[in-house]
Amino acid sequence: MPSVRGDDVEQLRATAVAVVHQVGDLVVRMRVAGAGQVGTKTSATDVVTVADTAAERLARRLLAQWRPGEPVLGEEEGGAGPQPGGLYWVVDPIDGTVNYLYGLPWYAVSVAALRDGQSLAAAVGQPAAGRLWSAARGCGADCDGAALRVSEATQLELSLIGTGFSYRPERRARQAAMVAGMLPKIRDVRRAGSAALDLCSVASGWLDGFAEHGLRHWDWAAGALIAAEAGAVVRLPQRGSDLVLAATPGIIDALADLAAQCGADAV
Repeated sequence: MPSVRGDDVEQLRATAVAVVHQVGDLVVRMRVAGAGQVGTKTSATDVVTVADTAAERLARRLLAQWRPGEPVLGEEEGGAGPQPGGLYWVVDPIDGTVNYLYGLPWYAVSVAALRDGQSLAAAVGQPAAGRLWSAARGCGADCDGAALRVSEATQLELSLIGTGFSYRPERRARQAAMVAGMLPKIRDVRRAGSAALDLCSVASGWLDGFAEHGLRHWDWAAGALIAAEAGAVVRLPQRGSDLVLAATPGIIDALADLAAQCGADAV
């Protein structure tokens, strides 16, 4: 069982990994038994299952046991804002719920420990495949114990880029326009349905870069640290831009320029 206290980043990573393992086991069992009742969130196509809610509640119970008193921000049940300087946790119980609902294996459980908005430790599990990525700030990133390193891409036109789309029609149109503008100037684009796994794919060298706007904190809190600790340059949302970028150092500036030219920062 992970240590209940201590801010050592490796202890925090161990806690995140332990939570992801147990929550991942639950969502697989629930998938086998049937995902259960389905509701919607921001639109008719943005679904939430009973497994999402059950998984987040399990994560909250485990964190309350192992890290008592530390706030938790979750996709399904929200959470009070953390106190300045205080440690808090960000949980996405199932990132890629539509994939989960349809039986596609590209969904994830994502858990990160943060302080002042900076991720200190993270774990992302792909339960259907039995993979688990993790990272601790300054200590590197790994997948199932194997150290990770981003690709060595240096030419944007030969790079494979991941992205994603919102379930809100107005934002989806903006995202589609960005991708349409980028496609002639890159090798190709991949849209798999989980930002957390896309960021882990950058860390693993399966993608050369990732660009998506409109993500929420729980979508990138864990995956962004894993990508950064594997050597990616990560640029997170700032005032005036809601774009998340992660890429090998050889293409990050070109990718950022192209995304901006294609409307990524348009209001």
